[in-house]
Amino acid sequence: MSFLDPALEQLANLPFAVAISHGATLFPWLECIHVLAITLVVGTIAIVDLRLLGYPAHRKSADRLIMELLPYTWVAFAIAVLTGALMFASNAMSYAHNVQFQLKLVMILLAGINMAAFHLSVYRHIVDWDERHPPPPAARLAGVASLCLWTGVVFLGRWVGFTLI
Repeated sequence: MSFLDPALEQLANLPFAVAISHGATLFPWLECIHVLAITLVVGTIAIVDLRLLGYPAHRKSADRLIMELLPYTWVAFAIAVLTGALMFASNAMSYAHNVQFQLKLVMILLAGINMAAFHLSVYRHIVDWDERHPPPPAARLAGVASLCLWTGVVFLGRWVGFTLI
């Protein structure tokens, strides 16, 4: 039992959380929307990551791809966070103590750090390498790390569903 358990119990007992956990349709709808949002997040990120690895993307520059896809990625990520938070609230104690869920959150955090590191370093000099094939090693490393981390998020997310008590 952790010091957060009383707060987790209170969260799970809120009316909206009880409606999600005890209703016949709310949780499945949230889960479907969550999966669709994650699919869009991972799909748009994978397109950019593959371009960073040197795979051509309809002859578009990496910068153009990032600028075009980033708004969709952020909207989908916000929807995934919202639906994920609502599902979490419905069974907060079990999710909080689930190792796969904890690892999923760590992977999302690491993916965010990878993205920030990319944008604060390699991306700042994109005009110098945008048309080069292959992109510089730092860009390729960011792409590989991102693909691995987001694949891990998807695997762990599915694993949570099979290990949640």
